[in-house]
Amino acid sequence: MASGFFALLDDIATLMDDVSVMAKVAGKKTAGILGDDLAVNAEKASGFMSSREIPVLWAITKGSLLNKIIILPIAFLLSAFIPVAITVILIIGGLYLAYEGAEKIYEFFFPHAHAEEKPALQDMSEEAILKYEKEKVKSAILTDFILSVEIIIIALGTVTGEELINQIIVVTIIALVATVGVYGIVALIVRMDEFGAKLIDLNEEDDSFSDKVGKFLVSALPVVIKSLSVIGTIALLLVSGGIFTHNLHFIHDLFETWPSMLVEFLLGLVVGFLVLLVVSGSKKVYHSLKGN
Repeated sequence: MASGFFALLDDIATLMDDVSVMAKVAGKKTAGILGDDLAVNAEKASGFMSSREIPVLWAITKGSLLNKIIILPIAFLLSAFIPVAITVILIIGGLYLAYEGAEKIYEFFFPHAHAEEKPALQDMSEEAILKYEKEKVKSAILTDFILSVEIIIIALGTVTGEELINQIIVVTIIALVATVGVYGIVALIVRMDEFGAKLIDLNEEDDSFSDKVGKFLVSALPVVIKSLSVIGTIALLLVSGGIFTHNLHFIHDLFETWPSMLVEFLLGLVVGFLVLLVVSGSKKVYHSLKGN
């Protein structure tokens, strides 16, 4: 019995060694998309009242965890029985991400006529603020779902051919890192000014080292948030373009000599604006028919 127990421990140790190696490979493969995921979600988690940042971020994090719980078993089943369905799902998700990125660019150059009349959060009623938060959280969770599909599928692709238990452990580890790691960093970013204020109040000395660091963090936050908005939009287009080039091989072959990042960005941009035209045209047709 003792020898059987130690043999079991040896098997577990071997399994964990294999999982560790495969997790490192999967981590490297998904590093780029995790970086894009961070930029996109940090931008989406910003723009709330200071007292509501953490509750809203927690709501998005819970939604992200639920996304993983839904996606993981479906991904394993589809990978085993209907692998082509994964490609179709990825492309549909890519179309949405491209559309969202193109819409942000369009809104920057051609804002809605009443965009400037929108009241600041401080001037909105509690009901309006809660509605705004709910819409932002819903949008963030939907975007997270699509990015999560991409992360999980890429991670799954690195362990294809391995035993099922290894696939489940490795991909689950990557999925958890994608949630805990990304949203942990996002929380640090959105609370950067609060941390800076605490450093300023750390002692009564004027112009101390903690004061300088605190003032830097407070003044840097608006710049970081604005930068994340730009980076997040670029990330949306890069992720969507990457989905198209990785899953539609004829596109990859057409631009084989081009820098991959340039191809992904331009492809995401072009497809995004095409989808934006279709969606905008469909909305106009719908409203005209509804008006009649």
